[in-house]
Amino acid sequence: MKESGKWLRSAAVAVVLLLGACVTINIYFPAEKVESVAGEIVQDIRGVRPEKETETPPEKKSSALARPVLLASLVGTAWADEVTTVSNPAIRSLKQRMKDRYPQLKPHFKNGALTEGADGFVAVATPGALGLKERRDLTGLVEAENQDRRVLYQEVAKALNIDSSQSGQVAAIFAKEWQKSLK
Repeated sequence: MKESGKWLRSAAVAVVLLLGACVTINIYFPAEKVESVAGEIVQDIRGVRPEKETETPPEKKSSALARPVLLASLVGTAWADEVTTVSNPAIRSLKQRMKDRYPQLKPHFKNGALTEGADGFVAVATPGALGLKERRDLTGLVEAENQDRRVLYQEVAKALNIDSSQSGQVAAIFAKEWQKSLK
């Protein structure tokens, strides 16, 4: 009987350990924050402003009832900007290099030689249409751009406390913003 008691205890311990190992961990991914940050960074690099910023604001009437609403909207906007603004020396340096490189890339986007991929990286679309020197120069630009983007996505993930394993999701969100900036 002592043998069956030991076996039963061992089985119970094994079941408890198995149940403990089956814990599901949900990792929160702040997609809205990343979208906001991506939009801001792409706008800064490409010099493109969203449509809502270029529209002229409607004429405001001043009244005692409107002031609290206006104040509340300003406070909400300031808080939202503070939460989603991401900057550190590495990100600022990457943005500046990418901003300086963009005038060289822009004509190639316009003529279709380059495309913005859904993975957040630049790709050469029509390498056969380019001469050998043009292809070499363009390939060098694309490699430099994609290397900076890879680091940018990692830095943004780090700044937003996102696990580095999710930098692919960060890149996919940035991809949409890069694509929008070309329209």
